[in-house]
Amino acid sequence: MPRVVRPAPPLPAASLLQLMWLASPALPVGGFSYSEALEAAIDAGHVGNEAQARDWLLDQLHLGLARSELALLAKALAAWRRHDAARIVELQAWYASTRESSELRLQTEQMGRSLTDWLRQRDAEDPRLATLAALTPAPSWPLAFALAAARTQASTRDALLTFGFSWAENMVQAAIKAVPLGQSAGQRMLAALAGALPAAAEHALALPDSAMQAFTPMLAILSGQHEVQYSRLFRS
Repeated sequence: MPRVVRPAPPLPAASLLQLMWLASPALPVGGFSYSEALEAAIDAGHVGNEAQARDWLLDQLHLGLARSELALLAKALAAWRRHDAARIVELQAWYASTRESSELRLQTEQMGRSLTDWLRQRDAEDPRLATLAALTPAPSWPLAFALAAARTQASTRDALLTFGFSWAENMVQAAIKAVPLGQSAGQRMLAALAGALPAAAEHALALPDSAMQAFTPMLAILSGQHEVQYSRLFRS
């Protein structure tokens, strides 16, 4: 007898709208001001057209985001749902230690603080906010996002897809401005990233702690170079 897999129940409208809100460029966390070293890659001649920008971001998704931020987010979601403060502190320490340049560290701290403030305005009575705000040196962006997602009824997979799409949209906009590219090229790049996100999320969900990693040496080198780049549009 073949196994019958029942479809997941539909996400409540309130949770769906909350995820859309978290993915929106209007979320006041400043994600639009970062290129995550893409601007330095353009300056160095590694990225100069639509195809190169698309391939760069797809590589960053699979080699970086899926093995680091998305995997971290999945584990943080589980910890927030049971309010395991010790586990949250452990995940925060791992992520802070893997930021390979000053500007990448400052990016996650600034975005994490901003989202913490936004969450506090939404529901200051949530006891988990005190745990988030107490993280040192500042709440990291993935851990703050995980708490925001944990406050909905969204599945872990849906939360990862939301986080990934938010990242993809910000990075495509950075490419449009810095290469520069047209809006149609940006939409084609976003389509490619959206198509790759489900596999990246599944990869992240399957990773144990021992397989999480942040090993993107070229990105780290370019980020360090970007910190002293003479002329730039973005903060990272």
